[in-house]
Amino acid sequence: MAFLAALRGLIDLVAPRACPGCDHDLDWGELGFCPACAPLLERMPHGPAAYAYGGPLGEGIRRLKYDGRTDLLEALHALVKPLTVAHLGRVDVVVPVPLHPSRLAERGYNQAALLAEPLAAALGVPLDEERLRRVRPAVPQASLEGAAREANVHRAFEARRDDAQRRVLLFDDVRTTGATLRSASGALYRSGAGTVRVQALAGVQ
Repeated sequence: MAFLAALRGLIDLVAPRACPGCDHDLDWGELGFCPACAPLLERMPHGPAAYAYGGPLGEGIRRLKYDGRTDLLEALHALVKPLTVAHLGRVDVVVPVPLHPSRLAERGYNQAALLAEPLAAALGVPLDEERLRRVRPAVPQASLEGAAREANVHRAFEARRDDAQRRVLLFDDVRTTGATLRSASGALYRSGAGTVRVQALAGVQ
């Protein structure tokens, strides 16, 4: 145990863990957001999003998506893992909302899939990145308003057929109007999903 603690301390010294919200180096034993940012995280009492998008969490997600900051995943996972309680025993597979292949090639990873990994593990179900695919590119939803967001993702997804009618948990990093999740859910239902539950880490109020 002492050896592991010393090893973790050495790793933190060479590459210290950072707060996703402000990049402040976290002390040994700290996990998640720093003491200054943590109180600013706002839980969403209802709906598919766990936290309000913005502030330190919005900054952390932005850095993960656009700045290649995969080093922030451990801290963000600390917010994802507690979401297990709401879905335990109610899903058979976790499906992350996919990126279009061109966007995936540009970014190098799908942030929704990376964030969903500990959720699937805690639920004891597979994380299936092949079930759903985005068949046409779309401009970022945040740049659009109203009906334009629905049109932007209309029939943007296709799903592999599943005659087992498995219960799906559809996961995304951010929910704005819900248009993306509705479009992806529709594709999953058309492919034979028994039920589709949706979960996002953050949502626009």
